[in-house]
Amino acid sequence: MVGLAREDFWLAARAIFVSHKEDLSVFDAAFDRYWHAELTPGQLRPQTPSNAQQSPWTAFPQVPCNSASKLLQPGETANSGADERFETPEATADAQTTYSALELLSEKDFGLFSDEEIVQAEKLMRLRRWQFGNRVSRRTVPVGRGSYLDMRHFLRSSLGDHRALSLAWRKRKLQPRPIVAICDISGSMDRYTRLLLHFLHIVAHGHNPLEVFVFGTRLTHITRQLRSRDVVTALRSAALKVTDWSGGTRIGQCIHTFNKRWSQRMLRRGAVVLIISDGWDRGDPQVLGAQMVRLQRNAHRLIWLNPLLGSPGYEPMTRGIMAALPYVDDSLPVHNLKSLDALAEALATIDDKRMVRSRRGRREAVVTR
Repeated sequence: MVGLAREDFWLAARAIFVSHKEDLSVFDAAFDRYWHAELTPGQLRPQTPSNAQQSPWTAFPQVPCNSASKLLQPGETANSGADERFETPEATADAQTTYSALELLSEKDFGLFSDEEIVQAEKLMRLRRWQFGNRVSRRTVPVGRGSYLDMRHFLRSSLGDHRALSLAWRKRKLQPRPIVAICDISGSMDRYTRLLLHFLHIVAHGHNPLEVFVFGTRLTHITRQLRSRDVVTALRSAALKVTDWSGGTRIGQCIHTFNKRWSQRMLRRGAVVLIISDGWDRGDPQVLGAQMVRLQRNAHRLIWLNPLLGSPGYEPMTRGIMAALPYVDDSLPVHNLKSLDALAEALATIDDKRMVRSRRGRREAVVTR
């Protein structure tokens, strides 16, 4: 509510968390230690409040007293020394270093992350608010001025009343657009699987309804496993259900299973299908092409997310990706945090108009069946 200006945040947090005057120096020391993590333990020293009643937090290691961490003296306000505290070159350099580190982490490829960077990226994904757009429902809601005349309300209000009649209006209701994610968990996707499934877990508990499938040599529905709020528990339950983790890939057969068993139930109300895969396929490319035609025809929008698109000099030369791309509406990279932001923006701009697609794929599909 107070924004991210450090001085405003410091003063607001002081007002909220500190109940006794003798705890002000303890709070300032904790604040300094959090924002200046580069200080070594040898630079921190305990400090006892001047009040006779000792605080229960006096054992907390504190930084040396300065103009910002000392107790308020008579006639001194909370803003005294605040400018010196937050406009020092050290604080400015620390803020710039932190921003640069986050910027580099956002642009770094998932496949190059260390274990510590994976944990940091997961925290960053959870801090962001992911919005993937809405669709216009057939249902209507009452409004002051809309596109449809509410005849039922108008006629009901006119019965037994001889006053001047007033018109009632309604408009189409907006609802979150459903998303179906089909994620590749084969061996070639190992470098990206953890963060992408973590991202799908966040989306599953967000604004848009989400159905999640994973595939290697067979298709597995894991939406129920991802309902757990704890991401570790959710991914562990999903791993126990999947029997072909980090194995081969048969994209065409898995898409065929989805088209046959799940598409009629899930590809309704303007659903968007996300296929997350690098395109390495051991199956028949003609089967994949035929099933992609059918999937594209049933989906409102079909998007292929390829983590290799973020690699410089990459060209889609594998048999699987070459068979699928002619029947994909959009092909986007999904290799770092910035690409996830771009995906969210692309999904938010999808409207309710059906895309104009070529009928060439339908004729080819008949030949390959």
